[in-house]
Amino acid sequence: MDHNIEIKKFDIGAYKAAKAHWLSIAKPLFSLGGFEEMTAKIAGIKGRADFSLGKKALVIMCADNGVVCEGVTQTGQAVTATVTGNFALGETSVCKMAEYAGADVFPVDIGVVSDVENVTDKSKKLMYGTNDILKGPAMTRETAKKAIRLGIDTVGELTEKGYDIICTGEMGIGNTTTSSAVTSVLLGLPAEVTTGRGAGLTSEALQRKISVVKKAVEVNSPDRSDIIDVLSKVGGLDIAGLVGVFIGGAVHGTPVVIDGFISAAAALCAVRLCEGARDFIIPSHFSKEPAVSALFEELGMKPVIDADMCLGEGTGAVMLMPLLDMSLAVYKGMKTFDTWNGNEKYKILE
Repeated sequence: MDHNIEIKKFDIGAYKAAKAHWLSIAKPLFSLGGFEEMTAKIAGIKGRADFSLGKKALVIMCADNGVVCEGVTQTGQAVTATVTGNFALGETSVCKMAEYAGADVFPVDIGVVSDVENVTDKSKKLMYGTNDILKGPAMTRETAKKAIRLGIDTVGELTEKGYDIICTGEMGIGNTTTSSAVTSVLLGLPAEVTTGRGAGLTSEALQRKISVVKKAVEVNSPDRSDIIDVLSKVGGLDIAGLVGVFIGGAVHGTPVVIDGFISAAAALCAVRLCEGARDFIIPSHFSKEPAVSALFEELGMKPVIDADMCLGEGTGAVMLMPLLDMSLAVYKGMKTFDTWNGNEKYKILE
C-alpha cells in the first residue's frame, strides 16, 4: 500500500465513553443490541462521544466487467450505463430510499463501457470496461492502484464538504462474478461456495457462472497475499474503487458503511491492505449471496439487517441510515437514570 497514506487512530476513549453513556440511559441494559455497539464504534471513529450524523452520502462506483461476454448474467452491459444515468436523475430504487433517508447520492463512472451524461468525468474514468477475466487479467496493476486512490480521494472530497457518514454502493453488470472470484481467492473457498445467482440466474446459468469463476482463478493464478494482484487479475473497477473508499474512511476519520456481497468483498480487500481500516467500517445487512456470511465472519462484523435482499446499488447501506438515526435519538435524547433523579452532574452528553 502507498506509504504516504496515514491512517487516523480509532479513539478508544470516545468509544468507552459512548458505551458508558448507553449503560446510564434509563432503559433495560443492552436492549438496543447491535445498535448500541454501532453508535459506540462511530463515536470512536469520530473521536467524541457526542456526535451527529447530519450529512449522509452514498458513493456508487459504476463500472462494466468484460466477463459478461461469458454468459454469466441475465442482461448485457448496456444496463450498467442506463442505471448509472438514472442515478443522476434520481430514478432508481436506492435514489428513492436515499431521499427518504436524507442521503445524497454520488455515482462515479470509474469504468462504464460508454460515457454517461451527467455522470462521466473523464479524469475519474480509468477504463471503458475491464477485460474478460477468463482470458487474462481484468486490468493492469497500475490501474487497480489508481482505482483505489480514486476511492480514497472521493472520501476526502466528501469529508471536506461536511459529510458525516458514507454508504457504499456499486453498479456493474457481472460484478457478482468478479466478487465471487475475489472472495474465492481471499478466503480459499471453492467457486461453488462463493458463487450465487446474482440478479436471479437459472440453475443452468449458475453452473456456467461457477465454471467461469473457477477457470478465471486458474487462468490468472492471483496471489492471495497480494491484494493488488487479486484485484487486477480477477476483480473489477467498481470493487477496487470501493476498496479505496473503505481505506479513505480510515484516512479521513469517516465511518464507511458496507452494503452487501460486493462491497463486503471490497471491505475485506481494504482490511487486508490496511488493517487499520477495519475500525472505520460499519456493516449494514446480510445479502442473499451465499458467501456474504463468510466475508463478515472474516471481517469480524455482524450486520444488523437480515432480510434476504440482493438489490445492490447501496440499498442495504442506505436502509441502515434511518435505523441509526432512531438509535441516536435514544442515545442523545433519553434521560439517564441519574437525570431522572434530578442529578444533572452525571449527564455525559449535553
